[in-house]
Amino acid sequence: MMFTPEFVNNGDKDNLPGYLGIVAVEIGKEYAILEMPLRPSHLNILRSVHGGSIVSLADTTAGYATYANLPEKAEGFTTLELKCNFIRGVGKGTLQCRADCIHKGNKTQVWDATVIEKSTGKKIAEFRCTQFILYPRKNEETEDG
Repeated sequence: MMFTPEFVNNGDKDNLPGYLGIVAVEIGKEYAILEMPLRPSHLNILRSVHGGSIVSLADTTAGYATYANLPEKAEGFTTLELKCNFIRGVGKGTLQCRADCIHKGNKTQVWDATVIEKSTGKKIAEFRCTQFILYPRKNEETEDG
């Protein structure tokens, strides 16, 4: 399977990323770039982008990047930890997020992501997450005891 922007944009159109309008722009070796045009549903009562919208964009960006860079024989991943520092608010425009791998092991990966407002280049948030790499279980019969 080729893990391309077209693949994830089509595959996630009915999931949270599609609902939020998140679009994959580039997915490469140890990085990904996604965008999210802001709509009223992304904002909080103060008309600024809601922190949950920002975290969803950053987590999706790091997630697509992880999935595209899984070790051989891995079947998936799950987020172990995430942290986001919000730098400034914005109420309109398009958010762009770039995630870059800072650790790519067989059991964990660590990704840093920067969220900017695309037209101004102003930094909105810095995000870091740790992904736990999942492999097929060796003996499924022991799962129920």
